[in-house]
Amino acid sequence: MMKFRFRRQGADPHRDRIRHDLFAFSKTVEHGFPSQPSALAYDPVLRVMAIGTKAGAVKLYGAPGVELTGLHKETATVTQLHFLPGQGWLLSLLDDNTLHLWEVCQKDGCSHLEETRSFGLPGRPGCSPGITRVTVVLPMSSCAVACLGTEGGAVYFLALPTLVLLEDKTLFPDEILQSVPDEYRCGKALGPVESIQEHPRDSSRLLIGYSRGLVVLWEQSTRVVQHLFLGNQQLESLAWEQSGKSIVSSHSDGGYMVWAVSGAGQKTQQPVMSTIPYGPFPCKAISKILWRTCESGNPFIIFSGGMPRASYGDRHCVSVLQGQTLATLDFTSRVIDFFTERLTRGCFENPRALVVLVEEELVAIDLQTPGWPTIPAPYLAPLHSSAITCSCHVSNVPLKLWERIISAGEQQSPRLSSAAWPIDGGKNLAQEPTQRGLLLTGHEDGTVRFWDASGVSLKPLYKLGTAGIFQTDCEHNDSLNQAGEEEWPPFRKVGCFDPYSDDPRLGVQKIALCKYTAKMVVAGTAGQVLVMELSDEKSEHAVSVATVDLLQDREGFTWKGHDRLAPRNGPLPFAPGFQPSVLVQCVPPAAVTAVTLHSEWNLVAFGTSHGFGLFDYYRCTLHPNDSLAMEGPLSRVKSLKKSLRQSFRRIRKSRVSGKKRLNASKANAQLAEQAGPPEVEMTPVQRRIEPRSADDSLSGVVRCLYFADTFLRDAAHHGPTMWAGTNSGSVFAYALEVPSQEKFSERAVEAVLGKEIQLMHRAPVVAIAVLDGRGNPLPEPYEVSRDLAKAPDMQGSHSMLISSEEQFKVFTLPKVSAKTKFKLTAHEGCRVRKVALVSLASASSEERLENCLACLTNLGDIHIFTVPSLRPQVHYGCIRKEDISGIASCVFTKHGQGFYLISPSEFERFSLSARNVTEPLCRLEVARSMATPKLPQANGTHVPRSPEGRPSPTDSDRSPEEHPSAFSPSSIDSPNSSMENPLDTTGDITVEEVKDFLASSEEVERNLRNASEDEARPTGILIK
Repeated sequence: MMKFRFRRQGADPHRDRIRHDLFAFSKTVEHGFPSQPSALAYDPVLRVMAIGTKAGAVKLYGAPGVELTGLHKETATVTQLHFLPGQGWLLSLLDDNTLHLWEVCQKDGCSHLEETRSFGLPGRPGCSPGITRVTVVLPMSSCAVACLGTEGGAVYFLALPTLVLLEDKTLFPDEILQSVPDEYRCGKALGPVESIQEHPRDSSRLLIGYSRGLVVLWEQSTRVVQHLFLGNQQLESLAWEQSGKSIVSSHSDGGYMVWAVSGAGQKTQQPVMSTIPYGPFPCKAISKILWRTCESGNPFIIFSGGMPRASYGDRHCVSVLQGQTLATLDFTSRVIDFFTERLTRGCFENPRALVVLVEEELVAIDLQTPGWPTIPAPYLAPLHSSAITCSCHVSNVPLKLWERIISAGEQQSPRLSSAAWPIDGGKNLAQEPTQRGLLLTGHEDGTVRFWDASGVSLKPLYKLGTAGIFQTDCEHNDSLNQAGEEEWPPFRKVGCFDPYSDDPRLGVQKIALCKYTAKMVVAGTAGQVLVMELSDEKSEHAVSVATVDLLQDREGFTWKGHDRLAPRNGPLPFAPGFQPSVLVQCVPPAAVTAVTLHSEWNLVAFGTSHGFGLFDYYRCTLHPNDSLAMEGPLSRVKSLKKSLRQSFRRIRKSRVSGKKRLNASKANAQLAEQAGPPEVEMTPVQRRIEPRSADDSLSGVVRCLYFADTFLRDAAHHGPTMWAGTNSGSVFAYALEVPSQEKFSERAVEAVLGKEIQLMHRAPVVAIAVLDGRGNPLPEPYEVSRDLAKAPDMQGSHSMLISSEEQFKVFTLPKVSAKTKFKLTAHEGCRVRKVALVSLASASSEERLENCLACLTNLGDIHIFTVPSLRPQVHYGCIRKEDISGIASCVFTKHGQGFYLISPSEFERFSLSARNVTEPLCRLEVARSMATPKLPQANGTHVPRSPEGRPSPTDSDRSPEEHPSAFSPSSIDSPNSSMENPLDTTGDITVEEVKDFLASSEEVERNLRNASEDEARPTGILIK
């Protein structure tokens, strides 16, 4: 009897099993463009590329869905990446002068990326450490040796894949200087090694270029200088012509030279050809140059930099030259690196595509199609082409709408190449998505971008622009760009990254989309609310404008913010896609803080910091009753006496000086401190919540709006209602008189204030939802009428769930009496930032569904509760509490997944569901000529890696809680590492659990060792 009487609440074994089948937290994949890329490499055999970042991440990309990710133990910038072609090995050089070997290994049928070895070049006795800083890395074509050029001019050789220094092969600059003529030497050092290139026909011959301008053809086997190219201009880059008869060198003066390689003489003082493409005025250095031959005609010469220093020194360009055809590809961010994807036949390389990595995007150019158009990328799209201001997710998009959006997107960019994406290595093993997911992002420049978020790759589908509806400076900028195209150099704008907005008022703040009627609402920073509809044909029509004054009779108020955007007059042309039909302009033109759409009733509700309005877009009329507008904690339906008092109080406030405001804030703080007797002892379970001032200037901000067909007037009749929640903890409920479909054109919608709720602590209302008699959320518009969802239970009493920043509370309808609540701030000491009702399917049975409330707090934790009982189920650490932008950007999906920004250009995807997980599963077929041997430490510089890819003491020093929850924009978590989070909310770990974990780990390692030698390698960082 006693053990049941005092058993802790929630310790139900059956419920624990259900929780285990329902909930599992994992960070699965990163969508978008890597933040701060710093290095690029390409494997022409496996047809995959790698990108390194300043945070130490290494990411491999192949065909769509093929993504592998690793993270260096050291938080250091990846300065160079080099593949060992076809071997599944990758060398990375960090800015701390260490070299790391990564291996693509197989586990459970999928490929993973694992760091196996690292190497640091030992210093030379009596010399500065800087002279052994590695400047150039060249893996030889045999994949057995890597050449390292250094700051001091020496070239070292490493055995691969063991990373053992071959000291007897080291080439010091003194050995080269013996062959250099005295008149060229002049007592000067050769400078750092700038480039090492292997002879395309003879792997024993190396082309070594020094900063001073000297280029040496070195025979490794005989250790003889075969040829000297005595350049006098500072060297930047070298490249071979495929036959091995010529080389090209680029220099710091913006020029390049072509040198003939012949056996006639040992020294060449003059190049065959020397040119400064963008001269004669001083130009910037050409940092990299490629020479690619092709069967169809003249060779390609591709180089970065070389712009005239005075006129275009700030441009970021890659130039493509073939015969007399020159294109200066102009990017909006700094060029990191580039490579060509080619089909080599004999002496011809036949480049098919040029892939350029710049700081903010990746661009591929089709070199086989006249005009060299851009190839659309299936992934790595720059989400931040304009800064993201809001986002929303639409689940289960109907196929018809999906196809119409794709069609509109294809018509937007007819100039793009139809060539296939050139980087298509590997095989995607993930199952086809069961449903189509659409991620919408609103941007600072007034655009809304549609992304295919169904699978691992986030693919751009369509871009909607709203700036053309308003009078802006866009046409002026376009004319400037067109004028510049006729000048020399022949600039060509490439890429879509454009962080500059013509007008900050264009910024998109809220988006709502009805997936069944293809209706959409886009609301902006200057109080503009656009009602749009998808059209498959282009059209030309005028946009109706309706203005709503949210402060019609308020005296003493002066708007001191930005002006409204002026709409264009007359008919405007619109391309196929979403086309605006009505513009609703709020006055004052404050930013729209909430918007909702009910396409079945033809209604749009919108709110700002001054009130909210209701718009019937079928009749293009605003609600005639002005009771929907309000400001501050008082609504306009209150008494005249209170309204006058509030008006005088507001006028008085506007005249207060800055000093008085300071005194008032001190007084408010003192009042808050005196809210409770100091002697009263607070209970240890709950934390004290400070009361909020009713006269807070932000109290009138409308935080959420919601439409529902429910019981408001009495328990016998249900009907359309609208709910609004504010920053002061007020909830207003309106009963709507919506005419039937046949009478839409005859009768207007009417709204009558039905209920008003004031939360005790005046905490801002984050979300409102109505639950039917069975406790399920109400279906979306048209879902029931089109047999896409079960009809809600209208027999039992409905409940209303109000989520504020401090607590969740369920009220019964229509009486609006409190039913249950959970004080999150009191129990956890945190505040609610994002809330969503999610439907989670059990991992053991798809038929078992459970509706839950998921919330994200200001500490970055995600809590899940049952509804309507509000029982806590699990909580996970998801985002660092310092990452304010990440928390603010989080968006949940209906089926238990979510997205948040880990950088301006990347979304991290996570899952709360044990069943619904979107993660990369892929395989790279590697034909390795030799296995990676496990060697003891060869010298003081070789560091073997632990099974986790990092030294064991570092891991052992970390607490268990850091593994699943700690995450930062510069870190990359294993999607599987957080799957073993404890499900109960206490997070206690027992000795037995630790023993079980250790035993299972040892058993797994033993099984892997017995399987085969290749699979005995330790598992490292998980790779996506």
